[in-house]
Amino acid sequence: MNTQKHLADFLTYSTIIQGKSERTAKEYGYDIALFLRYLKVVNSNLELKEVDEVDISDMSLDFIEKIELEDIYDFLYYCQIYRGNGAYSRARKVAALKAFFDYLTVKKKYFKDNPTKELEFPKIGKRNPIYLTLEEVKILYSGISKTHYYRDYCILTIFLNCGLRISELSNINLNSIREDKLSVIGKGDKERTIYLNNSCILAINDYIKLERHKTKSVKDKEALFLSQKGNRLSTRAIQKIVKNINEKSGLNKEKLSPHKLRHTMATLLYQNGADLISLQELLGHSSVSTTQVYTHVDSEMLKNVVNSNPLNKPKI
Repeated sequence: MNTQKHLADFLTYSTIIQGKSERTAKEYGYDIALFLRYLKVVNSNLELKEVDEVDISDMSLDFIEKIELEDIYDFLYYCQIYRGNGAYSRARKVAALKAFFDYLTVKKKYFKDNPTKELEFPKIGKRNPIYLTLEEVKILYSGISKTHYYRDYCILTIFLNCGLRISELSNINLNSIREDKLSVIGKGDKERTIYLNNSCILAINDYIKLERHKTKSVKDKEALFLSQKGNRLSTRAIQKIVKNINEKSGLNKEKLSPHKLRHTMATLLYQNGADLISLQELLGHSSVSTTQVYTHVDSEMLKNVVNSNPLNKPKI
């Protein structure tokens, strides 16, 4: 078997056994293939600009067995300097390579030595998530077009009140909703229940009654959100909807995406008293440490905290 077959087997193992999402497996596959193409270019004395086109179908396990830690360092340097990869992108590549070589050495026992055993993750500086303020959210709503008003209003409302991932929203079925409860399948096929507030319930009912039932030739009858042709609304289509709303509202928030709406929901809830454990459950995080990114506070909050000090008096 050539390397591509081993890579395909590894990706299958990652999704079926380890429970990685299809998106994660796809990213791992891209990163590992890029690494192997880079090594072939370097070893064949080709130009680096040929990395994306080089064929690795003839690459064998013998070639992989000779890979050393220094080869991986060189690859990460190439990714940083020539491809402009930041620390997060390089960290994902490290995770992909570690998982791949663990599979080949521990699970398949093809090799004795694992070159990624001493490989460390790039140091990632702390960064606060980008989110909208309450006033910006109000402006954003004004950008919803009349063409699919009830559908797009519902999408925006669920994002901002439930904090779903884009794939979770796309996969909502009609039977996922039971009164004020929404069943969501998140990462690793883990199911969680989210309680719908009045805004979400009203938005869903209006969309179903005033727009969805008018859709002709419905092909996916289970899906809540439908395209104009009656198909389940794809994640790409949802991204485009959010982008168009952002532009038409005049807000033009830089790099606004469905994931930024998820950040917005979590940040606004935290700023208004939600605890981390509740947020962790709502967002479907496996660890509360992931949720802690939303504990950032803005300068106005800090100012209010200082001013609320009981010792804040002219004289004591």
